[in-house]
Amino acid sequence: MDLGIEGRTAIVCGSSRGLGRACATALAAEGVDVLITGRTAVDVETAVKDINLRNGGKAQGLCCDVTSEEGRALILAVTADADILINNSAGPAPNAFLDVEGEDWTAGVERNMVAPLLLMRALLPGMKERRFGRIINITSAMVTTPRPHMSLSSAPRAGLTAAMKAVSLDVARYNITINNLLPERIDTDRQVFMAHAASKRENITFEQAREKQVESIAARRLGRPEEFGAACAFLCSDLAGYISGQNLHLDGGSYPALV
Repeated sequence: MDLGIEGRTAIVCGSSRGLGRACATALAAEGVDVLITGRTAVDVETAVKDINLRNGGKAQGLCCDVTSEEGRALILAVTADADILINNSAGPAPNAFLDVEGEDWTAGVERNMVAPLLLMRALLPGMKERRFGRIINITSAMVTTPRPHMSLSSAPRAGLTAAMKAVSLDVARYNITINNLLPERIDTDRQVFMAHAASKRENITFEQAREKQVESIAARRLGRPEEFGAACAFLCSDLAGYISGQNLHLDGGSYPALV
């Protein structure tokens, strides 16, 4: 299937590893020029090298912190006219609500709500002028199925989802779509980290924690990063112009509600 986005330009935040890298890889395979960002130089360099080996030079890298004003300025200086924006940032460590301090909330809101909104705000005028834009927010299943130990993830991302929904109604007429990908148990380093955290929290072995991750998914397996990346690429496509303001669960059929 030709997604109709060859030659487009994309900023993929937090794409040196994990889900962001999977999205960048999928977009590059479709002929999109992607900007890889991350906070660790060696990870950024490795991701760029791998993607370019696969796709003939469709990636460049930038080591920066997208959650900072300085990092966003660097990104926009390199790619101020991006057609595609993938917002992604590492989620917080799981913690009981009473263990979350005030500064944690401030940092969480800045990282997982304010930073994506400010990047979108900077890119929207150009997207409107070109009458094409695709904005994808990698959020979390915790937006629609909050858990007690993940309030610091659920709250800022739910706020981001609400703000993005509002904006999506205003920009749809310009062929700009805004959608959210809600991962649950995609097999990346994040799930290894979460298994270690569950092992400590529940006093079980790491192996038992990994088994519980698999058992929590209706498909009885973890998701593959390339499956996630493919969904992202489609939502960025020319063919997905009639899909906007939506939350797509990528969870092996585990989301229990109708809407």
